[in-house]
Amino acid sequence: MENTDEGLLIEKARHDPESFGELYRRYVTRIYRYHYRHLGNHVEAEDLTSRTFFQALRAIHRYQQQEGTFQAWLFRIAHNLMANYYRDQSRHPSVALDVMTVSPSLEMSLPDRIEATQDNQQLLAALAALPEERKTLILLKFVEQLSNAEIAVVLGKTEGAIKALYNRTLASLRHTLSEGEPHANTDRG
Repeated sequence: MENTDEGLLIEKARHDPESFGELYRRYVTRIYRYHYRHLGNHVEAEDLTSRTFFQALRAIHRYQQQEGTFQAWLFRIAHNLMANYYRDQSRHPSVALDVMTVSPSLEMSLPDRIEATQDNQQLLAALAALPEERKTLILLKFVEQLSNAEIAVVLGKTEGAIKALYNRTLASLRHTLSEGEPHANTDRG
């Protein structure tokens, strides 16, 4: 998708809400997956996805391309709604990391498949022990494949802060996995 094509769609949607449908079609699956991976619940993910696009439609006149891509802007709205959801529900947030798992290949030998499954479970447990912001970073980076600049827009940080957080997160995961069992990380930053 070209930026100029998307820029024209955005401009058109500012004056004609019906034109917003094409932007919706381009991004609805990614925004839904983002919410579902956080919530692990289809109904709640659908609700937050519709609220994300409703807010985007209402605020499209405020979107400025020089502040980041439209995709990053949408993920920022989704991220803010997720934070509000957790605050409103007043429960500890948890990312449904099981939706990210990859089953071991059936072409592998049984001992290799067992080992791969154990490694996968250990990685999921280590990811689950991360603070919410770091889980979001991992989801945006590896699952949604957003750039550091886009993640910075979503999380409201500088690109340099995202790079530092990414490096600290990977170091923390390496340390946790080398110890053999995940534990809650006391470094929340």
